[in-house]
Amino acid sequence: MIETENVKEKLPISVIILTYNEEDNIEKCLKSVYSWTDEVFIVDSFSTDKTLEIVKKYTDKIYQHEFTNYSEQRNWAQKNLPLKNELVFHIDADEWVTDGLKKELFKIFQKGEFKRYDGFLISRKTIFYGKWIKHGGHFPRYHLRIFKKHKGRCEKREYDQHFIVEGNIKKLKSVIVNDLTQEISEFIKKHLKWAKFEAETIVREKQGEIVPSFKGNPVQKMRWLRKNIYGKMPLFIRPFLYFFYRYFIRLGFLDGVEGLIFHFIQGFWFRFMVDVKIWEMKKAKIELKC
Repeated sequence: MIETENVKEKLPISVIILTYNEEDNIEKCLKSVYSWTDEVFIVDSFSTDKTLEIVKKYTDKIYQHEFTNYSEQRNWAQKNLPLKNELVFHIDADEWVTDGLKKELFKIFQKGEFKRYDGFLISRKTIFYGKWIKHGGHFPRYHLRIFKKHKGRCEKREYDQHFIVEGNIKKLKSVIVNDLTQEISEFIKKHLKWAKFEAETIVREKQGEIVPSFKGNPVQKMRWLRKNIYGKMPLFIRPFLYFFYRYFIRLGFLDGVEGLIFHFIQGFWFRFMVDVKIWEMKKAKIELKC
């Protein structure tokens, strides 16, 4: 039996981490993967802080590439890095792997299950100002993060990109921790940028490459609900309804003050700004026609 607390054997997995000025997050992320995975690659977008100085303590597989968007950067990494393993693991710099997930992956290799599956869905446990955001429908939320490199890629989408895997997919029980604790102004700034991307995607009717399906995997189901339920509601009304559903019906209020801030910004304010951006773009088109 492999002792994962003092790993002598490494799993044949290639880890890919995208970075840009992540000096506050990257070390915890690296510590959670470098000791038990075969190789760790960093794709940096020309950081100006101490990110690379920290990274060099854990890996020398460092590449720099100009950032356009997450989709293009992830697919560039997939195509251009000298990955020696069949399985790749994409993890963000502000995330880290739990001991539970590490042990679960070792068991999968021990049983030879990785041969039967082409990708693995992992849920994220969001931490906001030190609080686990457990309610409001925010947990569990599944993402495809580990897959066979020739079977998977990131869909071409400006915001809310997901990996697409052609083949059999297994849902894992353990989680990745995502720490979103940061300056609130930075948190809002990011969501304002994402609101613009989301609005452009909706107005241009570019819904991504994942086929929405109520009976599909968790990502497909979420896309179906967003398109066929939320997407059919009137602009400016739906953010109020969504926040009420998320905060009261799905018990978001149980997440305390941290949860109130998180659910309000992400579940109401962000969605309201998406509608504002949609309204702006449609109004501009009408005025141009006049």
